[in-house]
Amino acid sequence: MKVIDHIRQAKDTLVSFEILPPLKGKTINSIYEHLDPLMEFKPSFINVTYHRSEHVFKKKADGTFDKVEVRKRPGTVGICAAIMNYYHVDAVPHLICGGFNKRETEDALIDLNFIGVDNVLILRGDAAKNETLFEPDPDGHRYAIDLLKQVVNLNNGIYLEEDILDGFRTKFSIGVAGYPEKHFEAPNLDTDLDYLKEKVEAGA
Repeated sequence: MKVIDHIRQAKDTLVSFEILPPLKGKTINSIYEHLDPLMEFKPSFINVTYHRSEHVFKKKADGTFDKVEVRKRPGTVGICAAIMNYYHVDAVPHLICGGFNKRETEDALIDLNFIGVDNVLILRGDAAKNETLFEPDPDGHRYAIDLLKQVVNLNNGIYLEEDILDGFRTKFSIGVAGYPEKHFEAPNLDTDLDYLKEKVEAGA
């Protein structure tokens, strides 16, 4: 069910949770151990965050260092499938600009559609560790609205490969971030509200 329908149909206070994927090397049981005691509150949906990869330097035998890309918290798509199967609760994965290129984004959306996810939360995401300013993947999105437009395109059957003329139309309900106290990078609240309005008009 779409989040907007959960909200419309709620007769009492609506409850939802947000969880982080476990660190690589942990099992899905670590998710269940945290969620099991909370299920008595009957959450309408559970958000699952996405964490971009980061670069670490690993020392080699000759004393030099290799720059290695490491994803410490993988598994967002798989956790969504596990939550929906195990608890029969809707899962809402986060999709971020950082660490994704456009083709990886499209593939992730196809995977999410195949497992029955109805909702996604679109975010720009934070700058990579050790970076002051956010820098997108060379073939990625710099702003959340651009990522939003890609999801909207897929909802309209428009894929990155232009030769796909009759592509399946996904039906994602698309959530975006709104900042009651203003995003820290926005010059003022009015500008921040304009950005939110632009995202809503684009399909959020």
